[in-house]
Amino acid sequence: MDYASPPAEKTWQDHLILNEFYPLLTLEQPRRTPMRELISTILSHRTTHADEELAYDRMLEAFGDWAGVLAAATSELAHAIRTTRWPDTQAPRIQEVLRRIQTQTGGEFHLDFLAEWPVEQGMKWLTDMPGIGLKTASLVLLFNFHKPVLPVDTHVHRIAQRVGMIGPKASADKAHQVLLEQLPKDVLVLLNFHKHNYWHGQRICLFSKPDCSKCPLKGFCNYYLEHYGPATPEALAATPKQWDKAWGALPH
Repeated sequence: MDYASPPAEKTWQDHLILNEFYPLLTLEQPRRTPMRELISTILSHRTTHADEELAYDRMLEAFGDWAGVLAAATSELAHAIRTTRWPDTQAPRIQEVLRRIQTQTGGEFHLDFLAEWPVEQGMKWLTDMPGIGLKTASLVLLFNFHKPVLPVDTHVHRIAQRVGMIGPKASADKAHQVLLEQLPKDVLVLLNFHKHNYWHGQRICLFSKPDCSKCPLKGFCNYYLEHYGPATPEALAATPKQWDKAWGALPH
């Protein structure tokens, strides 16, 4: 395995190495309910996790439940979610999403029907709604319904480009397709690949000033080669093998 290895080999090696570096996830209770995963991910666009959580909590405190959110004046909903980046855009989108869910379920607010639908049908239904792209749809389908899809957020996309798993100009939408084709359609593999690269982008492979000294991918990462030259045996030997809790808690 080296810098000239094919993209698919780099993708699989990334998965194997980060499986050792970060804690493994299982398919136990999802982190959030499907409705919360969907609406929170809409709120999270270009917004910190703390501000997203605050917006979500204020929204339900103000309007009680999803029926109340749908019935609220759009301007009042925008005010309730004002800690997000674009509340005036997100408020009508959330209400339209709730309206379509209500229509699909015959008046209720849940996404349970997605469990029975094929991946392609669920993906199309979700991405046809305003404000829901491949990332959001994939998060809901993977985390909540254990469908074999791969969410590619900004961190996964950045690492895939830097390492050489995808081309340097490949879009995030293209990366969803390319990376998914390079990995087995195994939900545990896809879940851990997404989450480990998400953590890696949040804590080590930062947008600016990535901490390459801690990175276990340096032996085949194009970014490392370009900026530092081939990793020396000394640099590889000094690279940590696992995430050290002393560096801080991993993101949600």
